[in-house]
Amino acid sequence: INFDGGDLTSESGLLLYKEFDEKMGLSDLIRSTVILNDLVKHRIHQNSDVIIQKIYQHVAGYHADDHADNLRFDPAFTTLLGKEGLASQPTMSRVNQHFDMAAMKQLQKANDTLIERYHQCDPMLHMILDIDSTNAATHGDQHGAAFNTHYGENGYHPMLMFDGLTGDCLKAELRAGSVYTSRQVVRFIGPTLKRYKVLYPWLTPLVRGDSGFAVPGLFDLAEEKEAHYVIRLKANARLNALADDLLNQIPDDVKANTPVFYREFNYKASSWSHSRRVVVKMEKPMDELLYRFTFIVTNMSLTPKSVAKLYFNRGTMENFIKEGKLGFAFGSMSSTEFEKNACKLQLAILAYNLHNGFRRLCLPEKMKKNLIDTVRLQLIKVAGKVIRSGRYLTFKLSKHCLHKEAFMATLKQIQRLPCYG
Repeated sequence: INFDGGDLTSESGLLLYKEFDEKMGLSDLIRSTVILNDLVKHRIHQNSDVIIQKIYQHVAGYHADDHADNLRFDPAFTTLLGKEGLASQPTMSRVNQHFDMAAMKQLQKANDTLIERYHQCDPMLHMILDIDSTNAATHGDQHGAAFNTHYGENGYHPMLMFDGLTGDCLKAELRAGSVYTSRQVVRFIGPTLKRYKVLYPWLTPLVRGDSGFAVPGLFDLAEEKEAHYVIRLKANARLNALADDLLNQIPDDVKANTPVFYREFNYKASSWSHSRRVVVKMEKPMDELLYRFTFIVTNMSLTPKSVAKLYFNRGTMENFIKEGKLGFAFGSMSSTEFEKNACKLQLAILAYNLHNGFRRLCLPEKMKKNLIDTVRLQLIKVAGKVIRSGRYLTFKLSKHCLHKEAFMATLKQIQRLPCYG
């Protein structure tokens, strides 16, 4: 065994992402939108090129800056980035030093434009704005990190918003570790509702969240922007009393044969400006004597059972967050400065969305539900040999690739997409 096989790469499938990038124009967006505060203009590796390299590293599963040194002359990476050699780890660290909150907003703007292009390729009939927070663990003296009692560890407490139907990450914001779940949620979601009302006037977005986001300001915002909401309420004595009254109205013989009931009532908390519709799911678990109540506030006119089912479908967002953290390093906060970690989160979001758009717009139907680890194994980690001639650069891929039919079907689907680049 030796490693003298020639100009080979094990990342040939990244060329599919490059084709998709060319169609969606992500790299061009980065170059035109993200302008770092760097006085030096004559560099071998421009800042935008290093950012694009980092996004592709995330897609391929190389999340650490140190991986750049080992990938520096990989034929797939050098080809898709148009370079003889990639930026090294010190160069990537140098770019990180120029990250600030202005750069973070520029990266968010690029993400917004990318998502809008996906919507043009695949027009929407409905949109669910799933909001949630998660933990990004930290190790060391990092500005803004704090102990969060809910997660039981030190870290940041970022807030995220996904489209519950497509899995696109619409927005993400890094926050200090000690802030409450709903901290500044109105400011976080307000601009998105306003923008989508202009872009998609035929849509009525649905805001969905757990009890941590049950704040009056969010209800008022959704009503003002003519959006629906389905948000869980924390149980209290008043809500439990109202649910008990409804439960007592159900005959005992009906209760004996039915473990779950759905009812509704109007409820006004002391901090609310007016009463709102509350749906309650009353469920008696097996081998238990008492019913458990789940309260959901909504402005929709669906049946109580449909409202409850719509709320509990928000479990898909937990899968999106898990995919982002395990597959794209959402929780990797290695810098000591808050602003730099905020930009790193945005880079991971862009890599996630590049893949998610690729997954739902281009992959064969049987592969659309695959996680990124499976896609890497089947389509990205493909052996290829580079043949260089005077006019062409040819990648000869493995003859015995198990998924070559899916590879070519994906390429054909990419070629059918409109070009925004």
